Amino acid sequence: MVMSDELASAKNVVNTISLLGIDMIENAASGHPGIVLSAAPMMYSLYAKNMNIFPKDPKWFNRDRFVLSAGHGSALLYSTLYLAGYDIKIEDLKEFRRLGSIAAGHPEYGLTPGVDATTGPLGQGFANAVGMAIAESHLAARFNKRNYSIIDHYTYVVCGDGDLQEGITWESISLAGHLGLSKLIVLFDSNDVQLDTLTSSTTSDNIKEKIEACNWNYIKVGVGTSIPLISNAIVKAKACSKPTLIEIKTVIGRGTTNEGTTKVHGSPLGEAETIKLRKKLSWKKPEFVISSSISSFFRRKIMDRCRPNYENHKALMENYKERFPEDYALLQEFLSSKRDLNISSDILNLNLSKELSTRSISGKILNELTKKYKNMIGGSADLSSSTFVKGPDGDFSRENRLGRNINFGIREHAMGAIANGIALHGGLIPFISTFFTFSDYLKPAIRLSALMKLPVMYIFTHDSIAVGEDGPTHQPIEQLTSLRCVPDLNVMRPCSTNEVIGAYDIALKSDVPTALILTRQPIPTLLNASMDIRKGAYIIKEEENPKQKLDFIMLSCGSEVDLCIKTATDFKEKNVRVVSMPSMYLFEKLSPSQKKAILPDNVPVIAVEMGSPMSWYKYAKYVYGIENFGYSGRIDEVKKEAGFTSRQLWEYAKGCT
Repeated sequence: MVMSDELASAKNVVNTISLLGIDMIENAASGHPGIVLSAAPMMYSLYAKNMNIFPKDPKWFNRDRFVLSAGHGSALLYSTLYLAGYDIKIEDLKEFRRLGSIAAGHPEYGLTPGVDATTGPLGQGFANAVGMAIAESHLAARFNKRNYSIIDHYTYVVCGDGDLQEGITWESISLAGHLGLSKLIVLFDSNDVQLDTLTSSTTSDNIKEKIEACNWNYIKVGVGTSIPLISNAIVKAKACSKPTLIEIKTVIGRGTTNEGTTKVHGSPLGEAETIKLRKKLSWKKPEFVISSSISSFFRRKIMDRCRPNYENHKALMENYKERFPEDYALLQEFLSSKRDLNISSDILNLNLSKELSTRSISGKILNELTKKYKNMIGGSADLSSSTFVKGPDGDFSRENRLGRNINFGIREHAMGAIANGIALHGGLIPFISTFFTFSDYLKPAIRLSALMKLPVMYIFTHDSIAVGEDGPTHQPIEQLTSLRCVPDLNVMRPCSTNEVIGAYDIALKSDVPTALILTRQPIPTLLNASMDIRKGAYIIKEEENPKQKLDFIMLSCGSEVDLCIKTATDFKEKNVRVVSMPSMYLFEKLSPSQKKAILPDNVPVIAVEMGSPMSWYKYAKYVYGIENFGYSGRIDEVKKEAGFTSRQLWEYAKGCT
């Protein structure tokens, strides 16, 4: 059979994508050639024939999103983006995996044009894509009018066998199928090989039956090199009312001596093998040299199809602006990062004479915020009645896309990564919640929130051993230290009403993720607590004799601030200052002189927290904390057993000075 000119040109593009990726890996002396060679045809099918994109405007809001969940295949993505006409130069590809390069070892959001998510930890990208699909469907329901589909795009994923072994992936698949996210299309690079071994050594899952049981559409493409078959499968997926997984049978490291084996997964091919491959593909160009006719063909295929869509959408937006000015203004507000809290304790209608849990204060603030900002969306991992975190306007569902409460179910890990996807999509502010001890279940997603600098709000309640009767399994000890170690994550543990209000004000305006750590138990309202916690710490109780030498400083956050104030008030033998430090992250942004005004040199500091002491030694020589897993019992009994009464704290403090 004679190959058509178009198919011949497409094959040349596929080979160019593959060999350019191999050149990058060989030049870097590291990388993953297997997926570069197996998945290049599906990348061509997506970019040349199906995805609605505009490389000259990579942030175009109505573009189709693409997530390379198998992020180790970054060389495949970079070579595709370069050939597609994104603002990437051949010199950038030559710097693959080198310090300062925009072509990092794994795709990084915000670093490389055309990269819609930071991926690499398997399963995270897949779950991000579910969040993107949720965002698209919610915004479409809110803003689209008859003949004005201004938000109408797909989310595409390329994943591998490894992604489909991760628990987070199946959490996400289950929720996406339940919600009927029909604009989510996953291309599964199914080559039956992973890093150590063949997949037959690790799993015997029937992917078709498993995915269909989760209410997904399943399509199989038996020949992974066939661009027509792959493209036809994508067209069929678009016509389905369910999310779709297209299993594409490929050969890892296709065309190499070791194709189909683990040897081509994560190691460069080597010079001799690369020469053989080039000969096999009849490729005469030297490394990093490509034919201008090939790149022109690929770019023309993309632009001929996408430019009219892009220009029509721009015109549609102008007409929409005139026809629906209020909705247009609201959409621009959604896309803006300018937000203010403007909430006081009066608006919240709180009885400040009563003891209140910070989770209940948080719930009231969140209710006010979601009334004001219609683009706030989120929910809890089956705990909204306990964390008081629930979105308004009903549950987000296939019947109610305008609902702003997402019932994540008991899927904490997916919840975190889905929130990242919502933030990555743009236009919405995600908030999510669970008990603090369960933050461990979504730690990898939190880490990626911080790495991508996504303003996700993590609202964690039941913050200490004061959980009481539920016992050590539900009493967080090491979690605060763990999260405080994450770069670009603002962990805030407020001590009273005003600090909770201040924490939300900061979170709402933040360009990094926030973790709010809140109490289950009611605690006294500290009227001298400040709403202005932008410095991360402040003097909440002055020493009794300001003109005399300070004996020591008690440093704390959360419910323990009240304990410190009570201790300093009840035992006046010493001249004691109490400092509330709700955010170490913000405190670290202060100048040395600003820090010293709060925590002066040569004054002993005793840090107090019902958790691991490790994160406090940066500020305090002495730390009164907990280094076991807690106790099961009534709150007062548990606190006394752990030593957190004013008498016990004072006895410790006296021994430190």
